Amino acid sequence: MEITKVTIREKLVIDANVLMEDPRDYDFSPRASMEGSTISLHNEGEEGISTSTELDTEQMQIAERDRAFELRVKFSVEGMHGILTHKTKNVRTGPNSKKLAEPRWKTVLPITM
Repeated sequence: MEITKVTIREKLVIDANVLMEDPRDYDFSPRASMEGSTISLHNEGEEGISTSTELDTEQMQIAERDRAFELRVKFSVEGMHGILTHKTKNVRTGPNSKKLAEPRWKTVLPITM
């Protein structure tokens, strides 16, 4: 798990990338905790912290006010989303005419302080 971006909309929004080992790996239950100005994410059942980031003062105020944030996750499976080696010359009729499906997930996650 890797935090890619932290922004403020109506509430705190955290974007994260999650790398799965198997496409049928459905065991993902994220948990968040905050100590000082550092917010940490980990998967329930795993020991230790997967990823963490420092929040600025405005982001900390929003997190303390709401005690929750919106988590937007982009999943990828190691080895499945590689590089396209054979490109079609006429892109309107070939495999480049549409994007590959990208599994995404969005939820509101409470913060343990």
